[in-house]
Amino acid sequence: MNSSAQAFSYSFSGSLTGCQSSEAGAPTAGTVEAGKTVAEQVRNAKTGATDTVTYQEPISSGSGSCASSTTSGTSLVAWADGTDTVVSYATTGALAAVNLSGSVAPSMALTAVNAQEGDPTTFTITTNRFAGDSASGLLIFQPPEPAACNSSAGATSAAISGAVSLSN
Repeated sequence: MNSSAQAFSYSFSGSLTGCQSSEAGAPTAGTVEAGKTVAEQVRNAKTGATDTVTYQEPISSGSGSCASSTTSGTSLVAWADGTDTVVSYATTGALAAVNLSGSVAPSMALTAVNAQEGDPTTFTITTNRFAGDSASGLLIFQPPEPAACNSSAGATSAAISGAVSLSN
């Protein structure tokens, strides 16, 4: 991303720490990711064997520049207690500040990258924590070298910090 508006796609992953909830026993940590690949053990319908298949999460996309942007995507939160939350989101950004809004989705369908004949070509991850909640938050994007926004190559990575709330 640089100073010229353009379409782009992106992926991300990171840790969630210090999470708080009014729900008793809710986890206080987890991970979040979008656009990544996930290895899953699945049963091959043709051979009956257990295969490890790599599945692709949906890739997020957007348009804009370092000065302003809009994006949308679906992320997967894997909580420390083994539960999952799928969040469908949209963002609007001005410089480093990004506003996120969205909702908890019932599930996320992943597409096989390397399935053998007989392996499932899709894999579904179902939300089993915070179903039906809405999502909102303010995030800060910090490229390692902010001056890259003024170059033709642009900023190709950024640290993300901030807070997102899930509420019903």
